[in-house]
Amino acid sequence: MRTISWSPRWFLFCCLVALVGATHAATLATIPATAATETVDPQHAYAAVDAFLLDQLETLGIPGAAIAVVRDGRQVHSAAFGKADPAGRPMTPQTPVLLASTSKSLTAIAVMQQVEAGRLRLDEPVRTYLPWFTLDDRRSPAITVRHLLHQTSGMSSRDTAFEASLSQDPSALEASVRALAGSPLAGEPGQRFHYASANYNVLGLLVQTAANQPFGEYVEQHVFAPLGMVHSHTTAAAAREDSAAEGHARWFSSFWVRTDVPAPAAGMPSSTLYASAEDLGRELAALLDGGRHREARILEPGSVAAMFEPRTTVDGAKGYGMGWYTRPLVESVDPAAPAPAAGDVPLLLEHQGEWGNSHTYLAMVPESGLGVALVVNGNDTAAPSRLKAIDTNILRILHGRSPVPAVVFEDWLQQFSWAVSLGLLLAELLSLWLSLSVLLRRRFVRSGRWAPLAWAAAALALDAFALWLCLVYAPARFDTDLLVIVRQFPDVGVSLVPVLGLAILWPVPRTVWLLSRVLHRDPRRTLKP
Repeated sequence: MRTISWSPRWFLFCCLVALVGATHAATLATIPATAATETVDPQHAYAAVDAFLLDQLETLGIPGAAIAVVRDGRQVHSAAFGKADPAGRPMTPQTPVLLASTSKSLTAIAVMQQVEAGRLRLDEPVRTYLPWFTLDDRRSPAITVRHLLHQTSGMSSRDTAFEASLSQDPSALEASVRALAGSPLAGEPGQRFHYASANYNVLGLLVQTAANQPFGEYVEQHVFAPLGMVHSHTTAAAAREDSAAEGHARWFSSFWVRTDVPAPAAGMPSSTLYASAEDLGRELAALLDGGRHREARILEPGSVAAMFEPRTTVDGAKGYGMGWYTRPLVESVDPAAPAPAAGDVPLLLEHQGEWGNSHTYLAMVPESGLGVALVVNGNDTAAPSRLKAIDTNILRILHGRSPVPAVVFEDWLQQFSWAVSLGLLLAELLSLWLSLSVLLRRRFVRSGRWAPLAWAAAALALDAFALWLCLVYAPARFDTDLLVIVRQFPDVGVSLVPVLGLAILWPVPRTVWLLSRVLHRDPRRTLKP
């Protein structure tokens, strides 16, 4: 057997190799954790994303989903899974889906186009363009176009006048903005972030006024058409003609049901546009390329940069630009590695859309040119964090990380609102049955005069509790209106509507009837068997 002679020269060489190796290892250890994402094999990552989505559809029972991924201005991956409707029509990357709040990014593009054209100015008061615009607050004249874009106007998420309308008439947009005249402000204009879809509905009307063209037509001609978004639409009717996916809701936290949730035209700029995953990918590609997609330019690079710049903070952890939340891309960081410095983590721009029967997600990483568009034709309003976990796990997979289990953040009232509303309905029906069984007896009561009055007080207390919970507590707790709760939580609405009917319509005749029986009863028959 051959042996190695350990001469001084050989020993010196070995020491040099060890020193170089140690230096190289130390250098790798100092590289930010996010740099590891550059070595991720894209095709392997896309296959892993598809496998993850398919698993989520099977695990959660989600009806259908489609995804598009863009890099460096072009689409590099698209896929679709599940069904677009109960008949089994397959979901495709070209299937339109109701966008909900991801509509706002498209409206922001339209606004910035008007700014570039000189028809709107960001720091000009809204009343410069809509002289009649007012709210039930003396501070409302100070609201500017920029305040609306950055969600700092002071309007509340309860200012949902568009929800009161089911109209598909484009003129409903102006009517809904005029209906805001009775809404108070929740804060000083320009001071702090307060999310409200009304901000973007007002912006849509500003575009309509400045361009002298209906908002829907403007978006179709100046946003959809240049980007080749042929499967994007401004009305539900047009989307249906293009075989849009039918929305589903998760009822009673158990099963998915095709559910019609109104999508009024008055909410078009903020919530009720339609688009496919593939078309949304074109929007992301254009924004990531400074406002240009292939030969078309929808915005100048400076306008895109202004859209991305956060001008307000959200809960101290996020920022908000023009239709985009901003935050560090924590999904790219290895959880086992030391926490990187803030500047070492890329910036993520994202927005989610939540409707009663659809979920959408848009994300961009300007540093790497990555964009992700996800559309789902269903939503779990009792625990939307389950679907939001899918969004963030897709980002993890694309950056070479493993997905993590979903954590449900919603409180008990939201998670079990269907059970609470069902319990109230059963209590009201029991109260109704007991009331009728007592009042319809020929021999009224076998007890004293005060027992019927105590029964009446208990029934009234139940009615008062139901009305307080539905009309006061729940709207304040979720910062919205009862009408929105009923429409966006269909499994809750089927119980709440009859509860409110019984609590409002039955107490007065029941109490009058009971008092009349008490006052006119024959005391000699009260104790008679």
